Amino acid sequence: MSAPFSSASPTAPRTALVTGAGKRLGREIALGLAKAGWRVAVHYLSSESEALKTAQDCLALGPSSQEMAPNHFIFQADLADEAAARSLLPKVIAQLGHVDAVVNSAALFEHDDVHSFSYSNMAQHWASNTGAAIVLAQALYQHCQSRGSQAAEAVVINMLDQKLWNPNPDFLSYTLSKAALEAANTLLAQALAPWVRVVGVAPGLTLTSHMLDNDKFQALHKLSPLGRSSSVEEVVSTVVFAMHNRAMTGTTLLVDGGQHLMKFERDFSLM
Repeated sequence: MSAPFSSASPTAPRTALVTGAGKRLGREIALGLAKAGWRVAVHYLSSESEALKTAQDCLALGPSSQEMAPNHFIFQADLADEAAARSLLPKVIAQLGHVDAVVNSAALFEHDDVHSFSYSNMAQHWASNTGAAIVLAQALYQHCQSRGSQAAEAVVINMLDQKLWNPNPDFLSYTLSKAALEAANTLLAQALAPWVRVVGVAPGLTLTSHMLDNDKFQALHKLSPLGRSSSVEEVVSTVVFAMHNRAMTGTTLLVDGGQHLMKFERDFSLM
């Protein structure tokens, strides 16, 4: 795959900010973008050492002309704090010169249901998972206008969840925050065109967690019409595809082996 076009200079790589890129899927997305020729800004909340490792690995995989040290590519912010979220992209721009894409991968995922629901828990999930993504899209749009970037050059990728199409009552506040973000795909795509494209990517069960042992994860991973859910590589390749396809906006790509077509009474982690 050829290196993405940048309006910054004829040879400059395009720059993507990936939130939550110190660990898990965010890290893998960052590495996949580096392999595809992107320069990656790594956001983290508290995992500084992991973020630095991601930045080091991205530099090893990405454009070879990097002159800055890995610590110049990591950026800390609590996305639940509006002031911190609003200052994140300007900090990346000040450090790296320009930003062409944002991947909203960071997410708060704490259990509640209708019986344990509270305003405070809902507010935390909406701030982290919905509000921050909108603020970063807004900031990218303003940056594009100030640069005079060409139409549809910039893109926002919102990481969603197949459970929005296959709902269950577990993780109520998380699900509501992601449902709002999925709706925001349409609204942002309308409001920010033609400067910024907005695309959702919704994986199925992709990575295990402390809530699932390996045998349980493998069994649940097979629960789909295709006999398997999404792999890390498939989710990453879908993000890269959406980043590069300038005809896509206001839509969501489900990458889940068809799990959204099945009815699950509980969240995977509680099955």
